[in-house]
Amino acid sequence: MRHADARTAKGEGATSRASLYDEVTATIIAQLEAGCFPWVQPWGRAGAVGPGLPRNALTGRAYSGVNILMLWGAVIECGWPSQGWLTFRQALEAGGNVRKGEKGTCIVYADCFTPEAEKERARQSGEDARTVPFLKRFTVFNVAQCEGLRAGLADDPAPLPERMIVPLAEEVIAASGVPFRIGGEKAFYVPSADYVQVPPQPAFFDQINYYRTALHELCHATGHATRLARNLANPFGSKDYAREELVAEMGSAFLCAALGIVPTVRHADYLGAWLAVLREDNRAIFRAASAASKAADWLLARHREAKTDTSDPAHTDSERIAA
Repeated sequence: MRHADARTAKGEGATSRASLYDEVTATIIAQLEAGCFPWVQPWGRAGAVGPGLPRNALTGRAYSGVNILMLWGAVIECGWPSQGWLTFRQALEAGGNVRKGEKGTCIVYADCFTPEAEKERARQSGEDARTVPFLKRFTVFNVAQCEGLRAGLADDPAPLPERMIVPLAEEVIAASGVPFRIGGEKAFYVPSADYVQVPPQPAFFDQINYYRTALHELCHATGHATRLARNLANPFGSKDYAREELVAEMGSAFLCAALGIVPTVRHADYLGAWLAVLREDNRAIFRAASAASKAADWLLARHREAKTDTSDPAHTDSERIAA
């Protein structure tokens, strides 16, 4: 979705929620029909950016949900060497500008608001106020499309040496608190018993695939009622089963990218089911990508908490065990 240039980015016309949902969904469907999974990109080409999550170069905040897919797609399509993005105004605020003629990339912001009349109705009736959802379009530009930007913007994180990626993935698995079993020939998550099981590492031709698989199953585990409470009681082959697999596919891709692991497709055989879900519901990819971001964020947050506990001298071993 790249169509706004630097001259029009400051004043785009309003776009209805329905048409924006349709536009984004159509883009994702077209990529899938072409055999390109938007959450698995050909990272690492000469001069191109490596795996990582897109972020705002001024605030350092990472983008989430369907915006990750759209920004990843633009970075790969254009071969830009950065995952940093700015709005037209932010480029000016950062002391530079967007180069004339550059095309922006569309991202979306979804939220809810409560009209004043509804607040008053709720006060008088004693009922909960009903919120109204809205979806807003923004245009952003990659920092490679800008010039004159001041030093000190949020730089792309340095890629981890390969020898450090495996220990980091091990830390994320351990910090999740999800019971984790190694054995057998298949990888799976059992919602009723709440545990993940994966084959031993020697069963994988590439060691890194062990971690890709483990992170995929951990994303499923985030849906447990004690965590993010997604519906996991889905019969195999159903549309809800396909939706949950889509969440885990994207969630593990976002998680892998955050850890410096190149994401891959774990279940390409669900392509037909995913296409059916997206064609039927123009909001399905938004819901799935949002849930995927929440799953990845939940696991990364547990890891950060564990690192903080370990590094905080005020926490004794007995206190950590008691917690």
